[in-house]
Amino acid sequence: MMRKKIVKIGRNSPCPCGSGKKYKRCCRNRKKEISIKEEYKNRHDIIIKAPRQIEGIRKAGILLMSILAKVEKMIKPGLKTEDINTLVHEMTIKAGAIPAPLGYREFPKSVCVSVNDVICHGIPGERVLKGGDIVNVDVTPILDGYYADASKTFFVGTPTDAGKKIVSIAAESLKRGIEIVAPGATTGDIGHAIQDYAEKQGCSVVREFVGHGVGIDFHEQPQILHFGKPGEGVPLVPGMVFTIEPMINLGKRDLHVLEDRWTAVTNDGSLSAQFEQTLLVTETGW
Repeated sequence: MMRKKIVKIGRNSPCPCGSGKKYKRCCRNRKKEISIKEEYKNRHDIIIKAPRQIEGIRKAGILLMSILAKVEKMIKPGLKTEDINTLVHEMTIKAGAIPAPLGYREFPKSVCVSVNDVICHGIPGERVLKGGDIVNVDVTPILDGYYADASKTFFVGTPTDAGKKIVSIAAESLKRGIEIVAPGATTGDIGHAIQDYAEKQGCSVVREFVGHGVGIDFHEQPQILHFGKPGEGVPLVPGMVFTIEPMINLGKRDLHVLEDRWTAVTNDGSLSAQFEQTLLVTETGW
């Protein structure tokens, strides 16, 4: 568990509601929970989550992590990607939940399984995993009406040096982004931290796919770009729930989507890895 950051908003700081006014002349003297909720919904279309909603999302997240733990144990050479779909689907249904990807904009399966040069949205099927592959599994259950969204990239058998490198950099990219999360930071701060780290390692950051608000719906505002400039974007406030999910390529960031209209792959055939987590902004960090 990483140490949480505590960031205080000073009287003369820009108000986190995004009005452009100083905090002391804006939300400081209002009823904070009501004013920031209304301001963020009106200005940014962001749903600041209530305690009851946060608890529902947390329970969905617990189920999600138990599913990913089972997936990790089953990953081995010879496994079909369809077998991963079957496990995720059956565990989700058994828990009384719904697999959010199934039928979403006509996506045909219950989970995204992305192998090697597939950046994201890989459709499970007859592909057989081989030793040295890397495979990302992206799980989103809906439990009692609440969504949680996370993914991990796993090694299949003994990893290659290239596989170890890209998976390590992608995992660290997510960690760097999470460390930024605290009231007073911005979505641009998150993107900058990820881009700065990944590019210094000689890798590239995918820009076409981004993190997003989640919890009441599959995809909500705000968008969480994994690149950007410090101070830009939406200021973070307690009650925001969103994913950070950097997709990092070992080669160039250019991509194309296959004829199935879902599977995104690197143009140069280089490996791509992703890690994703759903986060709640709290008074003291995340």
